[in-house]
Amino acid sequence: MVAYVRTVKTASGATAVQIVWSSRKGSRQIEHLGSAHDEAQLEVLKAAAAQRLVAGQQSLDLGLDQPGSAGAPLEIVASCSQHLWEALCHGYRVLGFDAAGGDEVFRDLVAARIIEPTSKVDALRVLEETGVDSAAYRTLKRRLPVFAKPEFRQALSTACAAHAKLGPASLVLYDVTTLHFETDAGDGFREPGFSKERRLDPQITLGLLTDATGFPLDVAAFEGNKAETATMVPVINAFMTAHNLTDVTVVADAGMISEANQVALQAAGLYYILGARIPYLPDVVRQWRDKHPDEAIPDGLVLTQPWLSTSTEKARGIPDRVIHYQYRHDRARKTLRGIDEQVRKAERAVDGHAPVKRNATSTCPGPPRASTGHWRPRPAPWPGGRATPPTSSASRRRSSSTPTTSCGASRRHSGCPSTTCKRARSITAPAIPSKRI
Repeated sequence: MVAYVRTVKTASGATAVQIVWSSRKGSRQIEHLGSAHDEAQLEVLKAAAAQRLVAGQQSLDLGLDQPGSAGAPLEIVASCSQHLWEALCHGYRVLGFDAAGGDEVFRDLVAARIIEPTSKVDALRVLEETGVDSAAYRTLKRRLPVFAKPEFRQALSTACAAHAKLGPASLVLYDVTTLHFETDAGDGFREPGFSKERRLDPQITLGLLTDATGFPLDVAAFEGNKAETATMVPVINAFMTAHNLTDVTVVADAGMISEANQVALQAAGLYYILGARIPYLPDVVRQWRDKHPDEAIPDGLVLTQPWLSTSTEKARGIPDRVIHYQYRHDRARKTLRGIDEQVRKAERAVDGHAPVKRNATSTCPGPPRASTGHWRPRPAPWPGGRATPPTSSASRRRSSSTPTTSCGASRRHSGCPSTTCKRARSITAPAIPSKRI
């Protein structure tokens, strides 16, 4: 251990100054220097202890002819983050970007963006603060058209695929995001489109393809008004063609893979995995609950249910599917907390403790317009706030117990996983959300 100075209060109220030279297995080698009864004596003893600690140590000769006054700070003439820069350059070489055609200007620009995400002009400032001699801004602008060529980007994608060691059967993940531009007019590529941030500025759509570990494999840019579901199939096909892949499994959320994408992936001989939440109770889960009425659902339970396509879906090219239901405690806890929060908000609104949000209405001046439909009064809400109105005994005898879906098949709502099959339109009452059972 390193020797240190400590102060201890004595029984007489004085402050003892001691040097602890060693400590091992509860025993210490302590040297007592003296006791101080005021602040001045305490400072003198601390100074004597500090001199005692450095006694016998020689000064290191740095070869400075004019060291300056004693205790004055030395002037810092330059700084360099050598370890950080060497680590970034090593990662650049391990990924194979240097062999893929990336020059020093591209390497410096990538490393500067990793250190501090900023503009191209400010990236030179980041490199200067890191202690790296960078190229001039004119050189950087001359190299940008080369970096934007498809051949250069394809070489980088090939290096990423080689580092990921993709095999004959590969699992890839795909997702998209948008980048907006602070301009008031589009140019054919930067166009206003769907934005999760509800922005109206022109934007572009970026598609990112990664392997199973999240390592990026390819990045593609599309028009800002292009649908997200229409970007996946071109990226997958281009990536498979460039790297001679024949068996690829695509993993995405249900919003990314539309019915057209499912048909296209099936026609290409590919597999896909959709991840989505279900708002209903599947039959296989209900059967498990009937067999285990008093048993808590184990975390990570996976139940499998084959699902055969209907004749209408087969006519559209949708194949048979297999659904895997997984239960997670954390996900269930968040869902139940959200339900409780909605119930509390509704109860506060009913009790008059919270204002009720109402839709804003506006009046349009001018003569009344003729209506082509027949106006029907809105039914009054019924107790319980169910999703379907109560029916009479005669109507219940005439109607079927299974709801009809938009695909033409009469099936239970608790099992249909189709992305296009929807329940028959029903009237919902604006009642209080029912509590969970």
